Amino acid sequence: MHYHCIQYEEQLINNKMKRKFLITLFALLFSWIAVGAQEIQKSELQQRAEDEDARGHVATARYTYIRAFEDYFDKGQSSLGVDCGTKATALYYKENYYKEAFELLRRVDQTIDAKEQGAARSALHYMVTKERLKIYMKLRKSANAAEQLNILENHANASGDEKVKDDLLLTKANYYYSTGQNEKGNEILAEVTRKLTSDEDNEKIDELFQTLIANGRSSNSATMVAQSYCNYMAWKDSLAAQKAAAEVAALKQQIAANETVIADKDSSLSSRSTVIVGLSILAAILAAVLVLGAIVLLRFIALTRKQKATIEQVKESSAQKAKFINNISAQLAPSLQKLDSSIPEVKALTEFSDHIQTLAAIETDTDESSEMEDVQVQPFCESMLEEIRSKVKPNVELMMKAQKTSASINKKYVTHILQHLLGNAALYTPEGEHITIDFKKRSVHTQQFIVSNTGSSIPEEKREDVFKPFLEVKDLAQGDGLGLPICKAMAQKMNGDLTIDPTFTKGVRFILDLHV
Repeated sequence: MHYHCIQYEEQLINNKMKRKFLITLFALLFSWIAVGAQEIQKSELQQRAEDEDARGHVATARYTYIRAFEDYFDKGQSSLGVDCGTKATALYYKENYYKEAFELLRRVDQTIDAKEQGAARSALHYMVTKERLKIYMKLRKSANAAEQLNILENHANASGDEKVKDDLLLTKANYYYSTGQNEKGNEILAEVTRKLTSDEDNEKIDELFQTLIANGRSSNSATMVAQSYCNYMAWKDSLAAQKAAAEVAALKQQIAANETVIADKDSSLSSRSTVIVGLSILAAILAAVLVLGAIVLLRFIALTRKQKATIEQVKESSAQKAKFINNISAQLAPSLQKLDSSIPEVKALTEFSDHIQTLAAIETDTDESSEMEDVQVQPFCESMLEEIRSKVKPNVELMMKAQKTSASINKKYVTHILQHLLGNAALYTPEGEHITIDFKKRSVHTQQFIVSNTGSSIPEEKREDVFKPFLEVKDLAQGDGLGLPICKAMAQKMNGDLTIDPTFTKGVRFILDLHV
């Protein structure tokens, strides 16, 4: 009888194991089917667009993404449609087709408004606005980027989706670090870290920091990489410290419990000896934990010192290169002065040497950016136009658009930049066209000088190259090509920038951004 009971129990156990195995097998099968269904959701057009994009066929991929965007919206799959629309937009501004990129985003927004309502519409508009923010950040239009960031926040709040709100925080941190607003970036990063820490989701925190570091590397922002890495190490060390503190607290609690046991138990010598041994072991563990914490702290200090040393080496190397180039140019100067300056080639070589010295001086100069001076904008702009009045071609109209206001600028650098831009405009503006100098205050701390001329424009593929020195070998008698690179370096020395307006198609428009 007892033997049959045992057999029956074994049979029940085997049946339970078989049922568990079948349940597990069916669960895996259903998961594979679900994965396959997700793959099916991706249309043939989108797969074709992704394949063309992977092969580097930008134009074909862009066209196919747009077709996929239209197809998805026709089928009511709005989220996938917006994803394809933003991917096509990224391929537009990848090749500097900013006008087409903005037009496509506007079209996606209109399609969303026609197809969706409520919170879902806000979540989709969030994806489109995020892509528009990337474009303005690439164009370095800080006012437009800040406006898009506010719109992005409104869409995120209206969507009511926590994932969208989390993405907004990450986007804000990326924006602030990319624009040099490190304190705001740190505040956002601290907010995200506090939020995730409250949930005890350390994996998400680690993933967040890795994403920020990767974004900094992809956007070539050394500040963002360094700040994110320092915050990452500080969080890791704090996590280790919290763990050590928890272990110490547990050990202290254990010690207290053991002391209570000692007080309650028999006071015999043998029992006291056992408790003492236990306490000694706990003390040794506590000491090991403290040593581990000290090692972590020393590691953080060593990494910080190594980062500082690396930054100093980069700065010193850059200064040495600039000094080396300047010394070569200076050594050539006495020999060039002995040659006949009326010879065009000698004159060109002398100017080339002067330009090299100027460029090197800007790189090593540390005081120019602080030499600010208040000027009346209208008289200042009029004097710039007077400098070129005798150089322009017949019937070329000189125009000024500036209000009666004052501005605090580095007059030496700004004068040099405007004279060079206006000189180029006088040289390349055909008869009957016009040259304009404009001044605008974009915000309390941002102002712009704008120089434009009608006529022929600079090809899109060469707009970035005109600001890069020594990009190609040139005949110095036809110009050394260092004028605009020098102007660019001066603008950056003033915490500003010099760019070409890609939206101006009737000629060339240079924008000098100055941040006070």
